[in-house]
Parts: sequence; C-alpha cells; structure tokens
Amino acid sequence: MHPCRAGRYPAPLIPVLLRLTIFSLLLSINRVIGSSLWPHQQINTTDLEFGNSKKNEGSSEFVHLKYHMGPVLTTNITVHTIWYGTWQESQKQIIRSFLNSISAVNSKTPSVSGWWKTLQLYTDKTGANITGTVRLGAEKNDQFYSHGKSLSRLSIQSVIKSALTDTKQPLPANPKNGLYLLLTSDDVHVEDFCGQVCGFHYFTSPSIVGYTLPYAWVGNSATKCPGLCAYPFAVPEYMPGLKALKPPNGDVGVEGMISVIAHEIAEVATNPLGTGWYAGEDPSFPVEIADLCEGIYGTGGGGSYMGQLLNGKDGSTYNMNGIRRRFLVQWVWNPVLNYCSGPNALDQ
Repeated sequence: MHPCRAGRYPAPLIPVLLRLTIFSLLLSINRVIGSSLWPHQQINTTDLEFGNSKKNEGSSEFVHLKYHMGPVLTTNITVHTIWYGTWQESQKQIIRSFLNSISAVNSKTPSVSGWWKTLQLYTDKTGANITGTVRLGAEKNDQFYSHGKSLSRLSIQSVIKSALTDTKQPLPANPKNGLYLLLTSDDVHVEDFCGQVCGFHYFTSPSIVGYTLPYAWVGNSATKCPGLCAYPFAVPEYMPGLKALKPPNGDVGVEGMISVIAHEIAEVATNPLGTGWYAGEDPSFPVEIADLCEGIYGTGGGGSYMGQLLNGKDGSTYNMNGIRRRFLVQWVWNPVLNYCSGPNALDQ
C-alpha cells in the first residue's frame, strides 16, 4: 500500500465494502502513485491469459480506477532485497522462491506467473505493458540492526541508504528498473506495524538516499500480530473459535508476508511514484489495484469469505503454484474485466 495509507491489515469478518475502505487506510504507510486510465490507449491484451472465469469478484460500478499519466514499470524489474535483522536461511528461501516464481516458465497451474499476467494488462501512456520479467538482484544482510530494532517510517529510507553506501558490498543504485524490498525480522518494530499496517510502499527521497527509488517494506509478524498480518495462517485473539489454516511451507510469519509482498510489488509496478494507476482523487490516499481486492483469494471471495482455495495432501491451504512450492496470494484488480481476478478462478 501507499505510505500515506495504512498497509495490508486483514479483517476477515468486516463487510467487504467497509473492509476495502479500512484497508485503503491501513495498507499504505507509503504514499501511493495516482492512477487514471489512459483514455486514448487500447490496453494490449495479446498473449495475456485470463482463464475462463466469469465471476465478478469485487466488481463494482463505483470503482473508478484511473491512470494519472505517470510511469509504470515496463522494463524488466530487478528486486534488491534487504534482510534486516535475524533471518533463517529457510525463511529466505521461501521468499526467494516466490519472487523467482513471478516470471517462471511452465509452472504448474494455477501459478504465480499466471497471477502476474493480470499486472501485465496495465500500460503506460505509450501503451507499453508492465514487464513480464521480475528477477532477483543483489541482496544485503543487515543482521546487526544498523538502525536499531525500532524503525520509524523515515528511518526505513535510512536503512536503504546504508545498504546502498556500504563500503564492502553495497547494493547497486538502479533508479530505472530497481525495486528495493526491505524485510524486517520478527523482533523488529516498525512505526504503525500491527497497529495500522503490515507493509507499505513508496519511493525514496533524493535528499535522504541520493536517488528516487521505488521501495517496499514488509515485516514478519510472527511474534507481534500473526492473527492480523499472517491471517489465515493465524487468527486474531478476538476470534477464538476460528481455526487457523495450515501454511504450505511451514512458516506462519513468513507465509503471511508472501501475500503482503505480492500486494506491495503489484502496487509498485503500477504506481511506483504515486502518479500511475489508482482510484480516488487524492494521490496521498489512493486506492490501488491490490487494495481493491484485499481479502479475496479465490472465486466467490468477498465479505468474510476468502474464496475457493486449494488443499494439499498434507492439509495445507494455497491458491497458486510456484517453483517447487505453493503459496497463498491475494488477487488484484483486472482493468479489462473490471473486477478482481486470479489464476485459480473457477469456470462459472
């Protein structure tokens, strides 16, 4: 979500329209880029897969998604990851696998790469589609908590600056197609984390970092608020009768992060500088393409229902296949069909 809005913050039993409004306020700590549809440009849908579902999940005549003439990420995206705090290699592998799965070829359907096809429907003012290539770039380990275990929104950018200016192994500065993903371990507190947000995206200030770089932050909620930020693999304390679902990769906190990471990357791709795709008239409080589908993971989703999901033989729940792993990822708004869609949609 945008920084001026609150980040992803699940509320499973709130009615869908109210919930979408709340999530619009909770999912964006970072300022989001405006999005107005380019009125004179046909969206290029050639070779893009929709599946056969005609289900109108989340569709509404009141949703006016617009393109605001700013840039979107049409060139190959390189994700540079900053691991802030204490991370196990097994946790890193889950997240790397998801990121690598975005552009994977021949993944078993429904796939993460199929989910990204919806992102490719979005264009810039020249008619160029968002890229189909998302690759992992350089990584930076900040295991000594260079800025402490309590981070403000502003200090998030200072952490990124430190990673870029490190004297030993600095991250490359890539303003054109770099996306900087800051991930904080479960012992790190970030301003508004758990109280308002689970993650957010924005862009760095040249006065702080030296460059204007799109970035996203997502925190591991395992020890702080798993019932809020790792739902449905954990449930809120106020819902004692609800049984948590089994995560497909065995790590509640990290798997809760996966859908938030997907949410933020989707919004960075379509609204990297707050002047791209979003609904609403105020760019400081935009409703972006993932905000519109918060809580929807399958056909029939809406209200307190996540939609029809898939179950593994081990009893885990997922809705997409990746590279040798399975994931649960929320849907995003489809600008051609004008409703939320995903690769696991069922025929009607």
